[in-house]
Order: sequence, then C-alpha cells, then structure tokens
Amino acid sequence: MITKNERIRILGKGITALALKDKFPNAILYDDNDFNEYDLNSNEYTVVSPGIPPYNKMILNSKNLISDYDLFASVMPFSIWISGTNGKTTTTQMCQHLLKEYKAIYGGNIGVPLSHLDEKAPIWILETSSFTLHYTNKTKPNIYILLPISEDHITWHGSFEEYKNAKLKPLSLMNENEIAIIPSEFKDIKTNAHLITYENSDDLCKHFNIDKTKIKFKEPFLLDAILSIATRKIIFDEIDYELINEFVIDKHKVEEFKDSKNRLWIDDSKATNVDATINAIVPYKDKNIHIILGGDDKGANLLPLFENIKTLDINVYAIGSNTEKIVKYCKEYKINVESCTFLNIAIEKIDLILEENSVAMLSPAAASLDQFMSYAHRGDEFKNLVYSLS
Repeated sequence: MITKNERIRILGKGITALALKDKFPNAILYDDNDFNEYDLNSNEYTVVSPGIPPYNKMILNSKNLISDYDLFASVMPFSIWISGTNGKTTTTQMCQHLLKEYKAIYGGNIGVPLSHLDEKAPIWILETSSFTLHYTNKTKPNIYILLPISEDHITWHGSFEEYKNAKLKPLSLMNENEIAIIPSEFKDIKTNAHLITYENSDDLCKHFNIDKTKIKFKEPFLLDAILSIATRKIIFDEIDYELINEFVIDKHKVEEFKDSKNRLWIDDSKATNVDATINAIVPYKDKNIHIILGGDDKGANLLPLFENIKTLDINVYAIGSNTEKIVKYCKEYKINVESCTFLNIAIEKIDLILEENSVAMLSPAAASLDQFMSYAHRGDEFKNLVYSLS
C-alpha cells in the first residue's frame, strides 16, 4: 500500500475523495473547476472517485489511474465483493448480518468508505459498483458474488457491453483458490477462480443444500438471502435460518403499507432500473396493479419492462422527465396509461379508482434526481402523500 505520507492525486471531491484525504493528508484533490492546475505529465498515482465517467477530461488526460480498491490491495483482509444490477446492497447487508459474529464489517459503495474501514478486521464485505470496477486493475476479492446483470448506467459506461465487462472484470484477476458465484449466462467466461453458476435460487439451494422453505423472504429478496447463506456456508460450513430471518429489509425496497382505507401500497422507490421493477412486480402479478413509472432512465432500454407487463392487469401512471417516453411505449403495447408528470397527480388519480383487493406501487424503473433529491426523498414523499389521503 502507498504510505500515509506519500503524495497522491485524487480526482473528485465527493465522499470517497474526502475519506481518502483523511487517510492520506498529503493528497491533492482536483475537480473540473481546478483542472487547469493539474500536471498532465505527472506520474503520480491518480485515484479516481467512482462517479467520474471515463470520458471526463481529467480521466482522458491522466496517467497511472487507479481505484481506491487498488490503493488498498496490499492491506485488504479476506474480502467478499458483491455486485450486480439489483440487490447488491441488501445482499451486502445480509452477508454482514450473517458474519457479524465473526467480526466482519461492510462498506465500499454503501456505509463506510473503503479508506475508513478497519484494516485489522478479519473480513471486509464490499458492495462494489461498476464504476469502481471499471478503474480497478490490481486488487481482487476472495469471494465474488455477482447478482444478475441488466441494463443500467449506459450513459456512464457508453454501452451495455461495457457495463457487463466492468461487472465481470474481477473474474480476470482472481486465482484458483478464490470463489465466484455468478449467473449461468457467464459460465464460459475465462477465469482461474472456482466458478459456481446459477440460473435461479433453486440452483443455489441445490448446490449448497439450502432449504428455502425455511427462509421467510420472498422474491426479490429471496435470492439475496440465499446468496448470503451460501457465503457463510463457503467460509464456515454453517447455515443459520433463524439468523437470516431476523434481518430487516431497508426502507423503500418493495415496502408494503396500508392507507386509511386499508388499501395496499408499495414503496419501491429504490427501483431505479427496469430489472428492479420487473422483480418487484413478481409477487403481485395476480393482482390488479396500479404502478407509477418514470424519472431519469439514464438512457437504458425500457422495452423489456413493457414486454414483461403487457399481459398483466395493470395501469401505468407516468411521471418524471421520461413521461412522454413511457406514455408512448404503453400505447404501443396497448397498456392503460395516464400521463401525470408529477408524483402527487399520479397518487390522486390512483386514489379515485384503487380497490381494496388491488395494489398501488411506486416502482419507477428510473433514477430520481430529475425531480427529487434522492430515491429516499422520492419514497418519503410517496408515503407522505398516500398517508394524507382522506
């Protein structure tokens, strides 16, 4: 690892960069506003904050680019990296819940930045984004858990293929004594790691002798729970159903609640891409569904969502910056749709026709920053508006 007093450059001034500055006081931070002070010919290590895309002028004019993961390659303890399009936060949290008694800690893309994690902890569990993986070229996990991949962050990566390449990158760095659990569509990928592949949760249950009838979670969280159980089974050869069933899911993830008329609403504001919304709908497919869609779709292909819901008893309420796009696709697929633009209007329209045996859900398949400060802000607003219905 680079010594505490060694000088490095850091691109970005966000959470990751400021945490690194705590660890490396001599580091110099840059963003686009002060790039004119930047030495384009410097050979110093340059750590990239994960939010900065590869087409940024600072990236294009820098040498020796590394991620914060690479910075800690020589001191990182036994590590479990968790990635994929949806479910990685829940799977990371579930893993830490199951391994807490073994003093495992978690961080990375959630919670504690890498540079603030205790290097003396025996196990690091790291939620790992495609952004970080894009810039990581040296360090690698001991166990890599990859959830299914679907289109996301296309604007940042440039294409779905590049997004997938980033997610698969750790496999090219891993050794034969390391283990990767990945979707079976990637079973032929070249890697030295020991591969365990799965098509669905049943495949994992069969491989690890897990009885899923003893797990309280339903999809989309069932797969997260099974992957977490499998991780503990790999390391300690133990399965603890009681412990996993004590885990509490975060807010804004397929979160059920009732209004004053005893009607069911679902806050799934965390669903910022198509795959997350498709998975969220699964438990309610046999019901009459009223779903609020829309926001910043980040250039992703939305058509798989409409292919998936076109045969359901469903009404769509379009909001956000891609309202017109959603309305257009719904009409093409002959899906009932209301153009609302704003969340409060969508809820008012749903309130007029929602029946007690139906379900209303916010599962936008899009990011929130076009109209809200975060997905949590969007979810809180959604619940406040529903609770205020009379």
